[in-house]
Amino acid sequence: MSNLDDFLTLENQLCFAVYEAGSQFNKLYTKALNSFGLTYPQYLVLLALWEKDGLSAKELGEKLNLGTGTLTPMIKRMEASGWVTRERSTEDERKVSITLQPKALGEKEAIVQKIAGELKLCNIEYDEYEQLMKQLSVLRGKFIQYNKSY
Repeated sequence: MSNLDDFLTLENQLCFAVYEAGSQFNKLYTKALNSFGLTYPQYLVLLALWEKDGLSAKELGEKLNLGTGTLTPMIKRMEASGWVTRERSTEDERKVSITLQPKALGEKEAIVQKIAGELKLCNIEYDEYEQLMKQLSVLRGKFIQYNKSY
């Protein structure tokens, strides 16, 4: 078997390994967030707003790399569930600010603890976690550079 044949197996594809790891992350986060009535993308919204509350919908979409077609209905569901509020700017009606509700602030610690507990059960040590984050950041940067060139 040639090197090309080895490369063309599913188990040797980096894209598939990342896809599979992402799938396992989704399962972990679904399990951890289920008791809060949150989805993984909704959790990402909360993370972004815990960092900086009051982001515009546009800023939030850019930060999470989500289009308005995905973000708007998700934010509406989160608003209906009491996690966030949407408020149109009086100066520019196109601008919508997203702010955390007391529920999101009150549940923050419990959500973080639940996720940390699930990650701990996966036996991922902190040093390993940091190393993986650095490697993924480098990989993401390479893909960003590649995609900018087209």
